[in-house]
Amino acid sequence: MTRIILSMAAIALLFACKKKGCMDNTAENFDSTAKSDDGTCVYAEPQLIFIFDFDSTQTRLNNLGVASELPDGNAGQNPKMNGMSAHYVELAQSALTPLGQGTILYHAPETSIVGELAIDFSKAIVKAKNEVFLSVPLKSISPGEYEYLRVSLGYQNYDVFFHYDSIHAVPGFGDVHVIQDFTATVASFVGYNTFISNFVIKNESVIVNGNKKQGFWGFETSGTISALNNYPFSFLETGQAPEGATTVVNPINSTSPIPAGSCVVTGAFPGSKLKILGNETKDITIRVSLSTNKSFEWIDGNGNGKWEPTKGEQIVDMGLRGLIPYVIY
Repeated sequence: MTRIILSMAAIALLFACKKKGCMDNTAENFDSTAKSDDGTCVYAEPQLIFIFDFDSTQTRLNNLGVASELPDGNAGQNPKMNGMSAHYVELAQSALTPLGQGTILYHAPETSIVGELAIDFSKAIVKAKNEVFLSVPLKSISPGEYEYLRVSLGYQNYDVFFHYDSIHAVPGFGDVHVIQDFTATVASFVGYNTFISNFVIKNESVIVNGNKKQGFWGFETSGTISALNNYPFSFLETGQAPEGATTVVNPINSTSPIPAGSCVVTGAFPGSKLKILGNETKDITIRVSLSTNKSFEWIDGNGNGKWEPTKGEQIVDMGLRGLIPYVIY
């Protein structure tokens, strides 16, 4: 699997704040922010600010940026996103700008502690919807017009439904046929390669101490069986999606391809290009809208449209289905 190895030497970022107290919304290389009297974050100088948004109604795209339906034999859900981390952020001037030759705004820490280069998950910055995941001083960005935004996604955490239809051994009841839907939390790793010491899905911690390729996941659920006087039920499992199965949307693949196995999702600024003048006096915010339209996809073995992991229904795709960077001046 090809790896993205990009220099961080050009990334010199945030300056000191007016006062301390606001949670650092950026990477460890960035300086902290300040808090105003009303509790909002205030920066020492105009920033280019990125926030995540997740939209289940946004068009579902394939790898080439073309509208795509679920293939026969598969089913999908719109996951309820809890948080996400970005591994890499770049502004591209045009469809002809090769990956890595635009303006690189962020590159997350990586490690080769167990051999191959990998994203260091212990240093991943996980943010929820409407939270700032990156802030960069506008004066540090090369002035110009940018047509595309590239964001390499590393980790997702979300809730989905799964269907349990199986014989369950229950003390005092014996073997009982349980049919019930549960909510499960999924932790999915979509970066090219990730070093994970351990990770928490929702409440449970999973120890890995190794590298995992794109498509590694874990899920947990806990609840009660309603038909058995609310008898407690829990389930935890990890697995690996097939190599190359994760969708990574890139509408400019013909002129600016991305390495196989990476998760650099690309999207055009709608309406007009992002313009950086270099003398801005106010922040510019980019709402990075990511399509969750049936982005959680599995092989539907019995055709009932319900995910049944206990019956071997394999997750095949966890890639988000499009990126639209909306600019708010």
